[in-house]
Amino acid sequence: MAVGFRKKFTVAREQSAATPGLHLRYYVAIARPDHWVKNVFMLLGTAAAFVIHPRLFSWAALPSLSLGVAATCLIASSNYVLNEILDADLDRHHPEKSSRPLAVGLISVRTAYLEWILLGCAGTALAWKVNLPFFMSGVWLLAMGIIYNVPPIRTKETPIVDVLSEAVNNPIRFLLGWYAVGLLDFPPSSLLIAYWSLGAFFMAGKRLAEYREFRDPQLAAQYRRSFAWYTDERLLTSMFVYASGFMFFFAVIMTKYRPELILSAPLLMLLIGYTASLAFEPNSILQHPQRLFGQPWFICYGVVCAMVLLALSLIRISGIRWFLGLEGPQW
Repeated sequence: MAVGFRKKFTVAREQSAATPGLHLRYYVAIARPDHWVKNVFMLLGTAAAFVIHPRLFSWAALPSLSLGVAATCLIASSNYVLNEILDADLDRHHPEKSSRPLAVGLISVRTAYLEWILLGCAGTALAWKVNLPFFMSGVWLLAMGIIYNVPPIRTKETPIVDVLSEAVNNPIRFLLGWYAVGLLDFPPSSLLIAYWSLGAFFMAGKRLAEYREFRDPQLAAQYRRSFAWYTDERLLTSMFVYASGFMFFFAVIMTKYRPELILSAPLLMLLIGYTASLAFEPNSILQHPQRLFGQPWFICYGVVCAMVLLALSLIRISGIRWFLGLEGPQW
């Protein structure tokens, strides 16, 4: 690994010196604009806002929503830059991440820190133009990047806490989507917890795929300290726990707000089962979740799920409340 890294380092530095214009490309790369697609999950908060408050559904919400998406992308990129700065030494132990610009030494760490600050300031400045709750949610997203990456807290090094703390970004994105259309009140907590649990499930799946890719527990622990405690069994067990948490709080949502949503359960169960199976594939795509959005089947399945959930949120089906025991004689 050390010899391979030195060779990669030498070749990359020579290429960079020969082509000065490549430096800008490297600074763009550490901001990971290809990961912005993950921010589509904030639109679930927007969809929930429209379902619960139909009066907000109009073209008038588009400018604020667009500004909110831009702010979220900039704040997320700020967190990505910080992650790359502080993980550079550890990334050199990873078979793929060892080629990242900071890990190879192609760009200045000092300039990367400046990029982190500028992206964070630009994102929060845009967030302030939306409304105060959106701004506070954006600051929370920025703070989670610090909590997750910066010592001595650095939650990414602690088993279980690493998954839960990174998955917190899911309910934060939900809040950003919720507030981006002008709402000022807090959304139902059951929605946020369900979304957090689902995010933790996917994150644990990503961890499992990464862990299995190393095929060597000691080498894995050099890359990520939490891998010294994790095993296949522990990660898989945690995935079941998080999936159960999601389905439980989704049931709370169905019971309280829209029992018709129970008809979407088979689609969600298939999604959870298929995601779990992906973690065991060689070079699993779960190691790079953003690439799922480049898979036509995933996009089609996501669109179908979204349409079914939206339709079930807007219609009433006669008899379903009686069938679930929500109406009529009680225990």
